[in-house]
Amino acid sequence: MGTDTVRTAPADDSAGLARQQRGWYVYDWACSVYATSVLTVFLGPYLTSVAERAADGDGYVHPLGIPVRAGSFFAYAVSLSVLLAVVLMPLAGSAADRTGRRKPLLGAAAYTGAAATTGMFFLDGDRYLLGGALLVVANAAQSVAMMLYNSYLPLIAPPDQRDAVSSRGWALGYAAGALVLVADLVLYTAHDSFGLSETAAVRVCLASAGLWWGAFTLVPLRRLRDRRAPVRDATATGPRQLAATVRDMRRHPLTLGFLLAYLVYNDGIQTVITQASVYGSQELELAQSTLIVAVLLVQVLAVAGALAMGRLARTYGARRTVLGSLVAWTLTLAAGWFLPARAPVWFFALAAGIGLVLGGSQALSRSLFSHLVPPGKEAEYFAAYELSDRGMSWLGPLLFGLTFQLTGSYRSAIISLVIFFVLGFILLARVPVRRAIAAAGNPVPEKI
Repeated sequence: MGTDTVRTAPADDSAGLARQQRGWYVYDWACSVYATSVLTVFLGPYLTSVAERAADGDGYVHPLGIPVRAGSFFAYAVSLSVLLAVVLMPLAGSAADRTGRRKPLLGAAAYTGAAATTGMFFLDGDRYLLGGALLVVANAAQSVAMMLYNSYLPLIAPPDQRDAVSSRGWALGYAAGALVLVADLVLYTAHDSFGLSETAAVRVCLASAGLWWGAFTLVPLRRLRDRRAPVRDATATGPRQLAATVRDMRRHPLTLGFLLAYLVYNDGIQTVITQASVYGSQELELAQSTLIVAVLLVQVLAVAGALAMGRLARTYGARRTVLGSLVAWTLTLAAGWFLPARAPVWFFALAAGIGLVLGGSQALSRSLFSHLVPPGKEAEYFAAYELSDRGMSWLGPLLFGLTFQLTGSYRSAIISLVIFFVLGFILLARVPVRRAIAAAGNPVPEKI
């Protein structure tokens, strides 16, 4: 997917670029609320409780006639949504590059996800199939929209500004997640004062995330500008473009080695994000308000952790810092095994550990990969990076769900995720990063 779009397009004036950058930031502000309030906090425990109400005497639901333990339904739905996203992302990315019209595709994906999320207001009683369907649609749409959103970065920021622009987007997303979680916490804990039942308050929190997503998406759709696609992109088809990308990446096996390591450990990260609230509510018997405060703590500390790990990277290099974060992830999950039930303080300590390594792991992985991209192929390779981000993210929820289905223990399910961080550490440690940067044709930084 050609970054020649950047090189052939007329240079924008600084004011025009700054305006587009501000609009770009707002999409992170818009969609991060879905990831935080819906996927991380409310939907897992709530959809699990809906499935449990619909379960038979043995604790199983039967979507399409398939016996599924009610406690595994949410994890399986997340896995299915990721598989759907993996199919859709190359098609959307290829269409965006062929036509140069990213913005209509971004709008279509964003509003599909926002509508599905808003529709979660109707998830009540034993309608677990409705909840599963809305989750699959919303999560797949969010993945496609994020891929298109990320592809704008090379178009709106010159190389020396991309780290700063990307970091501001991350920061604004975390800020939005924290702000809306505070409002959710007030609504949920004081639901009686608002004349709402507990389940109604959850449904309002879910639906309001969709309305927030849709409302603030208007800003980037107004400010971002599409550019005419280069002639070479006009005749490319999705399969041909994807095949060309794969052929080119085979000439850079060390870059591929990093992608493999990243998609393994990132799968573990994404699964912890989506399943931690289920673990807290089902295994540790914690109240929904406790989970909201824990996720709010994660949001705040993720900003501090990203900044701290950025400073560590300047001293020790990004690769060593990421490797250290994987050790921290492993120790944090191992500690999670021993958490006592009905002990919020210890769960908050676990959340603090996750928050401190979360933002830095993601930010430094992206910046490290940027050094491994051959010049002139930024968008093409970052599209593959996003595909790697989503491409194996179904394995973690699947392993989590299968482990629980086989053992009936969420403690076993959460500790099973350690394998992703251990294997990711081994694979990343084997990548000679300096040689990989040189092989990609980039200057090797003093610290990397």
